[in-house]
Amino acid sequence: MGQTVILGVIGSDAHVVGITILEQALTAAGFDVENLGVQTSKAEFVSAAESEDAGAVLVSSLYGHAEQDCEGLHEGLAAADCDAVTYIGGNLAVGQDDWAETESLFRELGFDRVFDAETDPQAVVSSLERDLDQRATEPETDRVSVNS
Repeated sequence: MGQTVILGVIGSDAHVVGITILEQALTAAGFDVENLGVQTSKAEFVSAAESEDAGAVLVSSLYGHAEQDCEGLHEGLAAADCDAVTYIGGNLAVGQDDWAETESLFRELGFDRVFDAETDPQAVVSSLERDLDQRATEPETDRVSVNS
């Protein structure tokens, strides 16, 4: 496979277990993983995605402040001419009671897929394999951004 995946925990969050498990699962599936670790800034995600010509950027957040931490991430990726698929997962909002609402919020922020903290790592691997395979077989087109 060989596609590079950027992985990290965004903002001030220091929860490392989830990305460690994901790194192992993705590596076992044949992805090249660049693990940025914890307390990673948006700029670090963008820089790594650009320099590695990443196929995907996976953001983790467990402390409930992902919305604030992710604002502007997709604009940064677009400015760097990075068209990687983007995933986010974890405990994304404090008091995350309505998952459909949380998922919708992060989709509106630009994420292609949104996962809760209980997601099996294999589900992420399978989704990523499908998404990257689909991108590889689609004809080159300009990405269209819709502002709401």
